Amino acid sequence: MEKRWTIKTILSKIQFHFFFYIVALVCVLAGYFYEFALFTYLILIHECGHISAGMYFKWNIKKIIILPFGGITLFEDALNKPIKEEWIITVMGPIFQIFGYYLLQCKVDEVLTYYHFIILAFNLLPIIPLDGSKLFHLTLQKFSPFYKSYQILTFFSCILAIFLLLLNSLIFHNGFLLITLLLLHKHIYKVYKEYPFYFRKFLLERYLYTFSFKKRMIINEASLKRMKRDYKHLFYINNRYITEREILKKIFDKETLL
Repeated sequence: MEKRWTIKTILSKIQFHFFFYIVALVCVLAGYFYEFALFTYLILIHECGHISAGMYFKWNIKKIIILPFGGITLFEDALNKPIKEEWIITVMGPIFQIFGYYLLQCKVDEVLTYYHFIILAFNLLPIIPLDGSKLFHLTLQKFSPFYKSYQILTFFSCILAIFLLLLNSLIFHNGFLLITLLLLHKHIYKVYKEYPFYFRKFLLERYLYTFSFKKRMIINEASLKRMKRDYKHLFYINNRYITEREILKKIFDKETLL
């Protein structure tokens, strides 16, 4: 049955993080409600971009988390969805934010401009789970095997996050330090720890469901780690061709018997 999205359904998916209320209260008491409101406006407009594109492609939105320093729209869909769809969903966040910024630019002062470019620049960094990391990862998946793409992504995210920590030691910005440490611990380490699980989910989806891929690829060995997203594979082993389905069936049927 096709999912029908309504405003009520979308609103039910939104969760304001506990720290959002804490920071909001502190800003009100300290006299920074105006700045906090502008920052939150940009975050909400940004997430509307992801949500709108996800709705257009009929992706299943799991939840939308609003944090004091950003937002996260989580989708509960197959890893084998088209790269093009995910790329559009990802890039629509920054695009909506740019439109939202120009919509209010003539009505507010330079505070909005400052926050807009700070959010946009930081969010496009290739650090998990920022939009920049998703675009970088999708580019990797287009040209590299699915398994390898996660290794490269976590490596570059970790290196860049460490660089930001070193940079923070020079500028002494506690908020910047907190965000970077949160990204390292809660997101980068989590993806590094769980990417074998993502790879297994990637394979299991191809075993359980039928995907229509236009592109074909021949792998000259029995290595599932060379499989790529958006491709159907044919394995050449012992002078004969074996379909992707045959290999996955042997693996998962054997595990079922165990």
